[in-house]
Amino acid sequence: MEETKTNQEDQSKMLMARTMWLNTRIIALSLGLVCGGIIFIATNWLVIKGGDPVGPHLSLLGQFFWGYTVTFAGSLIGFVYGFIVGVFSGGCIGWIYNKVVGLRQRQ
Repeated sequence: MEETKTNQEDQSKMLMARTMWLNTRIIALSLGLVCGGIIFIATNWLVIKGGDPVGPHLSLLGQFFWGYTVTFAGSLIGFVYGFIVGVFSGGCIGWIYNKVVGLRQRQ
């Protein structure tokens, strides 16, 4: 009985140690798609909505993303830039998280 309880405790500790790690590639890809998709949808929403100055606030992204404008072609460019920024950010988040988990497991 005592051996079974110890074995279950060892298995639960091993499971907790394994599940705490994040897959950095998956997080980077997911965040890249979300960031790129948000820029793509927001730009096309404003293009469809129209108006005299189309998206003056969103057009400020052109200061950071070379070639970006509030047009359909600009939404494709914005998607690529958003994807790159999201992948980089997600990769950094996953890497830092895994490093912290690694430090905690050593203690």
